[in-house]
Amino acid sequence: MEKPPEVTIILDRLRSAHNTGNIFRIAEAVGAKEIIACGYTPYPPHPKLAKTAMQTDEMVPCRHFETSLEAVKALREEGVKQVLAVETEDDAVSAWDMEYEFPLAIILGNEALGINPDTIKECDGAVNLPMFGVKKSINVGNCASTVMYSIIKYAEDLEKK
Repeated sequence: MEKPPEVTIILDRLRSAHNTGNIFRIAEAVGAKEIIACGYTPYPPHPKLAKTAMQTDEMVPCRHFETSLEAVKALREEGVKQVLAVETEDDAVSAWDMEYEFPLAIILGNEALGINPDTIKECDGAVNLPMFGVKKSINVGNCASTVMYSIIKYAEDLEKK
């Protein structure tokens, strides 16, 4: 693959600067276009974020919106073709089975509150990861990594066709 697929990562009200910093590292590793921090999600410059991000907060472009809904509307105006919630919705498709369209935006939500319900209504769908445990919850950074690499695999397979 010559260049990564165009993906924006939207973070909806993440509380932890450590999780956010981890996602900056993931975004840099996979060549994400940008991160959009929404609500009280920590964003650069932020000392705790900087420590965990290991300078990727200086490398990955970042914008801030008050709400994830505002971010989605802005991205639509900018030409993003598909916006997907990463959520445990009943009708969510496995991240490995989704047919992604680029440019793409994925939304990751607060571990306790999820993604704002008004924002979910504006999404083109939802993806999830199979979970067999009782809690059905993993760390948002782990989730971001797995979903982003499934998107890259999809884009690689698409390029081979």
